[in-house]
Amino acid sequence: MKKMGFHALYAAAMLVLAAALAGNVAHAQTVSMLYNFAGNGDGPSAFYNPGVLAQGQDGNVYTTSFAGGPSATDPYEAGTFFNMSPTGVPNILYTFVNGPNNPNTGCDPESGVTLGTDGNFYGSDILCTTGNNGQVFRMTPDGTLTPIYAFTGGTDGSQPLAAPIQGTDGNLYGTTYQAGSANCGTVYQLTLAGVLTPLHQFDCTTGGMPSAPLIQGTDGNFYGTTISGGTAGFGVVFEITPGGTYSVLYNFDGTHGGTPYAPLIQGTDGNLYGTASTGGKGTFGSAGVVFKLTLAGKIKILHNFGLTASDGNDPVTGLVQATDSMLYGVTQSGGSATLYGTVFRLKTGGTLYTTLYSFDGTTAGTPEIALLQHTNGGFYSFANEGGTLGGGTYYSLDAGLNPFVSLVSTSGAVGSTISILGQGFTGTKKVSFNGIPAAYTVLTDTSLTATVPSGATTGFVKVKTPGGTLKSNKKFIITP
Repeated sequence: MKKMGFHALYAAAMLVLAAALAGNVAHAQTVSMLYNFAGNGDGPSAFYNPGVLAQGQDGNVYTTSFAGGPSATDPYEAGTFFNMSPTGVPNILYTFVNGPNNPNTGCDPESGVTLGTDGNFYGSDILCTTGNNGQVFRMTPDGTLTPIYAFTGGTDGSQPLAAPIQGTDGNLYGTTYQAGSANCGTVYQLTLAGVLTPLHQFDCTTGGMPSAPLIQGTDGNFYGTTISGGTAGFGVVFEITPGGTYSVLYNFDGTHGGTPYAPLIQGTDGNLYGTASTGGKGTFGSAGVVFKLTLAGKIKILHNFGLTASDGNDPVTGLVQATDSMLYGVTQSGGSATLYGTVFRLKTGGTLYTTLYSFDGTTAGTPEIALLQHTNGGFYSFANEGGTLGGGTYYSLDAGLNPFVSLVSTSGAVGSTISILGQGFTGTKKVSFNGIPAAYTVLTDTSLTATVPSGATTGFVKVKTPGGTLKSNKKFIITP
């Protein structure tokens, strides 16, 4: 065997070290198909964007399907509210209906659901209400639906594609895709008692037709996207205060992305992150981008899709910043050979972009729903196509990340009570807010409540369980 000199040995060692470091990023990336959907109406089907997912207090993953129901024989089934266990066990909790048997409780829910501070879920559907303009509804974890507000198609809006979110004031905030004075959608505030206040009516020029849910930033304002309007017609990122003051943060121009169907996230650094489904500077076409946007409106493109023949295309879903601080997402097309989409990851600075998995149409295909990082550390989502039955799949991504706890409310005053999600809570020994011990009550093995203690400051929440100490994935902000 030929001997290697010092410089060759050093270079080889650096290559090994680089590979090891890269291995920390790409190691143990396992995508597993957990459940096959039939896709013929016999069960949930049609998992469309925006379709957000929510982890419930019982540890299951909750969402809606746009179509399907428990039986293929009923022609009036028009979507479901259901949950999936982390191991892939489905449970249909409510079936929406259309036609003569419909009691005006809505149908065709495209939104998915968000978890409220009361433990219930909030979502929207787009048809089968009086006037067929859609509604916002409340769902209990066992599937009892309560309509909260039916849109009229006027200045209040129509076709609420996205689920509302709950603001820090306890009210719901959301968008409608159409209606308003110019039929380009609205932003609304809605009390839990059903009193709606239109906050903004899009004029189709400074933005229009929002399809994604809002987020509330750490500054208390709301941020969102539209798929049309703006100075170049490719959509905008906008900011709106709880009082309704609207401003455009960024106009997409096609070169730096366009048509952002996906919601934004606010990173731990305070910047906004998102995807745009078209535009960019891909070698193999304008296949969309991942971007970072400051609150002052300065954009940085972190990745142009379509740079290689096997890269992902058309990211219609949003991102998740996981507990390793990396950004994870999916594309609905592209990937190696089969073009069924990809799972990708990159750093917030735009480096270390990696295609973790190319869907093959069997494990999953054409994902339009963003990943949810469960408190067990793994990721879960749904694909609209693929699987052994052809109706899509429920799948998981194991990136080797550790369990953590999730805060249902990420801000509150001293003395307020918040809900915390996780696992292994039975026998919990301590809960602390940035190091200050708090009074707590264990509800189940996967949920507990804690009272914000006197002297607490903004920081992470920790739960000491018999199995170890779990840290929250976000800081809890102490408010006056």
